Amino acid sequence: MQHKKKTSKTIEGIISVTKGGLGFFAHKDFAEDIRIEQENLNTALNGDTVKILVFPKMPNGERRTGKVVEVVERYQHQFVGKVIRENGTWLLKPDNQRVHKPFVLEHVPKGTPAGHKALVEMFPWVNPEAAPRAKILEVLGLAGEHETEMRAILLERGFASGFPREVETEAEGLLSMREVKEEELRRREDFRSTLTFTIDPHDAKDFDDALSIKKLENGNWEVGIHIADVTHYVRPGTQLEKEAQKRGTSVYLVDRTIPMLPEVLSNDLCSLNPGEEKRAFAAIFEIDENANVQTHRFAKTLIQSNKRFTYKSAQEAIDTNSGEHANELSLLWDLSQKLRQKRVDAGAIEFDTDEIQFELDDKGRPIKAYVKERLNTMRLIEEFMLLANRYVATHIAEHCKGKNPSASMFVYRTHDTPDPDKIEELSIFLRALGHDHLSKDPQQIVAKDIAKLMRDIKGTPEEAVVQIATLRTMAKAVYSDKNIGHFSLGFSHYTHFTSPIRRYPDMMVHRILAAHLNKSRIPNDEIMSYRQLAIASSQREVEAVEAERESVKFKQVEYMSERVGEVFDGKVTGVLKSGMFVAEDTTRAEGLIRATDIPGDWYELNEKQYSLVGRKSGKTYRIGDKVKMRLKSANLDTREIDWEVVG
Repeated sequence: MQHKKKTSKTIEGIISVTKGGLGFFAHKDFAEDIRIEQENLNTALNGDTVKILVFPKMPNGERRTGKVVEVVERYQHQFVGKVIRENGTWLLKPDNQRVHKPFVLEHVPKGTPAGHKALVEMFPWVNPEAAPRAKILEVLGLAGEHETEMRAILLERGFASGFPREVETEAEGLLSMREVKEEELRRREDFRSTLTFTIDPHDAKDFDDALSIKKLENGNWEVGIHIADVTHYVRPGTQLEKEAQKRGTSVYLVDRTIPMLPEVLSNDLCSLNPGEEKRAFAAIFEIDENANVQTHRFAKTLIQSNKRFTYKSAQEAIDTNSGEHANELSLLWDLSQKLRQKRVDAGAIEFDTDEIQFELDDKGRPIKAYVKERLNTMRLIEEFMLLANRYVATHIAEHCKGKNPSASMFVYRTHDTPDPDKIEELSIFLRALGHDHLSKDPQQIVAKDIAKLMRDIKGTPEEAVVQIATLRTMAKAVYSDKNIGHFSLGFSHYTHFTSPIRRYPDMMVHRILAAHLNKSRIPNDEIMSYRQLAIASSQREVEAVEAERESVKFKQVEYMSERVGEVFDGKVTGVLKSGMFVAEDTTRAEGLIRATDIPGDWYELNEKQYSLVGRKSGKTYRIGDKVKMRLKSANLDTREIDWEVVG
């Protein structure tokens, strides 16, 4: 229900600004976002926390409007963009197109060349009649060059490539803790004589999970999911801890990993490298031949990995039933399939989205782009990680029933149910494509309905588009101390326990679980800080994903920029009045075909059918249709691609 607001009252929240300078402000008291014209933005930039004045409701029923009266807090103070010179004035044109104002640069270092990218810091901006001003912190290099663009993507989101000297020094000092003393060994379960191995990407350097397997006398199997014991080394209050909190996550660009922890930890001390004694925190399961969990326990362990498999080498061992530990790998694959089937039967949704990879030359230019192969061994590892994460969360929830808030504090990975309005929009879209899976009351849609949709569209021309549309309907998974379950996985309790080398929330989970197992106490101020750290980690995850996607997008456009005029095959991914979006088959590079670039007719949008229809010929372009197109242009600055239909 929409409530009227007195014009004298202000409300506070976060503003979103489009690249055209139009603001939108969402608030729980208003059914629709409040529209704020550019002249009423004051000095607000995208993402800022602001106070706005809401104008009286218009009698014609148009969207409510308002104006910004105060910028309470800046979302960011540092920006990346291209240095340009106009009419004798140095400006920075921000890379983020939603920062709608260029910055006037002060104290530009002598010799700074136009056309280079720079990191700048914004000065206080209080006068909307004047342009925002900034100073250059670092010149990154020529725009369009590989190293410049990768660093720009990271710095725009606050991710530093290197670590402060004091953090590196502290990490190096931990090398003295490598040896496991006899006293510590008595507090750990010794798995050094149990077959244990890791399965990771071929280029991985940090191994944070390993599987052990052993047949029990009763015929069941003991499967250990051993996770690097990062919190043994990284302690609260240290510089390493503060840096991990600040970063929140490792970041994976097309050509590099920006680790959350220094390499002396991520690739050495904590990494479960083969042939080395390593400390781990394990979820250990007794599983029967039908993948039913009979018993489970959690323990600090000492392991020595027997083998480092890549996903591909492990897959070859399973496929050929030959090579080292082929029988154990095949057994784990069989158990993982049965675990997966139980999840699917319970209503888990499976999204299989494509991941694009690039082969780069020595200067970082893409010479090949392709869809990453999804191997069964990836699913094997995923299934056992899901098992560990679910059991850890369930254990804590059951163990903490009836306890006071500080004693029952935990960091869950939650995924809310979809918004019914978004489900209704998705249902309309699906019906236009010939799918009536979600045609019932949106309030009654459950995970099983969406899971069935994902299975039924597999292999259809519109599969990728429907998956993306469905994902956009979903709420974002977040970290929270309040458990609401995980909608898409179908779990009532879920957390992240299995990747503490690269995710800070997993470190919090390790500490809380260890405290419960040891019946020890985490200081109240530390445990209460986890609530805010969970929120901050969720935001850092979003920013890391944005950086990863932006690096892929840049490489897709760069790859295509060398191929202007060439002809490609693609599929329609979206339609609008001005034309249609098409993704190229091999690289998934998406671009616009304007209606004027479709020969032989004038094409108009049929909104109900999500299609473009020729006015004279009746020829139709629908989502999922195949298209042969020629590359017109690829703009590295805007990351935009334009196609035209051939024939």
